[in-house]
Amino acid sequence: MLAMTFSTGIADAVGFLGLDRVFTGNMTGNVVILGMALAGADDLPVVGPVLAFATFLAGAALGGLVVRSEDVGWTGRTTVLFGVVSALLVAIAMTLAVFDGGMPYGVQLAVTGTLAGAMGLQAATARHLAVKEITTVVVTSAITGLAMDSRLVGGHGRLVRRRAAAIALIGAGACAGALLLQVHAAWGIALAAAITLAVTVLGHTRGRTFPSGPR
Repeated sequence: MLAMTFSTGIADAVGFLGLDRVFTGNMTGNVVILGMALAGADDLPVVGPVLAFATFLAGAALGGLVVRSEDVGWTGRTTVLFGVVSALLVAIAMTLAVFDGGMPYGVQLAVTGTLAGAMGLQAATARHLAVKEITTVVVTSAITGLAMDSRLVGGHGRLVRRRAAAIALIGAGACAGALLLQVHAAWGIALAAAITLAVTVLGHTRGRTFPSGPR
């Protein structure tokens, strides 16, 4: 899940820097951008954030529908859903590679919607795995928990490494996505696809279910 968090950072960097300032994994950012745009802030997109929000919601709903009846943990359906996310990322990378120069606005919106939908599907599937403090798409709760539970303020100090890793890796993923974007937008999404595929294979071969409840 930490690896998926890194790939989400990549996807958000590509979306924000390469697809007209739209977050494809962090919906909080899109809601804030949309609110400012509706208030009349200059040069902020409206269509992209709305589309990303809608398709993320649809992807998350689909993921929830598929895994709702499954035990917590990795199941065959988890493999299928993460496999679908991998396939969508590969398709997006190929589309970006085809449009090496200026991308038509309609294609840009299609890429934005597909990428956000894939991130929504990923987020719902990751949520079902119930790895505490790692949702793969946002780290606000991890930052809050890291501060609240710190031994510096009398907390128990548990899950410090996990929370810190999630925070660092989504930032590192964004950095990697921004750097790869300087070469070509397709490279960042291709890396995210490779990471997701590797996680899918590893999870399928090593994952377990936890009928007793979430970890």
